[in-house]
Amino acid sequence: MKHIKFILLIIIIIALIIFFVQNHSTFSTNVEFRLDLFSFHYKSSGINIYYIIGISFLLGVLITGLCGIVERFQLKRQIKTLTTISNEKDKELNSLRNLPITSDNVGSDKFK
Repeated sequence: MKHIKFILLIIIIIALIIFFVQNHSTFSTNVEFRLDLFSFHYKSSGINIYYIIGISFLLGVLITGLCGIVERFQLKRQIKTLTTISNEKDKELNSLRNLPITSDNVGSDKFK
């Protein structure tokens, strides 16, 4: 399975390289962004589309990584809580197993 994943990754990377090489002139154009809010006016200098794609990709990786880290800490906390509860239940079960055996007929009045 590892080999199949590796081969698919190589195929995807090659396809992306071919895509970017064939569209180099389109991605090399400069784009200007403008923001007009009431009395605030902002106009950026020309930004290459390659930079926009790269920054967007890196921001996506960063946001996904942060979400993954938060989820991992939540799961670790949940595992710790469940482990504590499991240990408490094991102790209770062992204490009930180790009760002394009595010779009294427990519950024999119910069946008379």
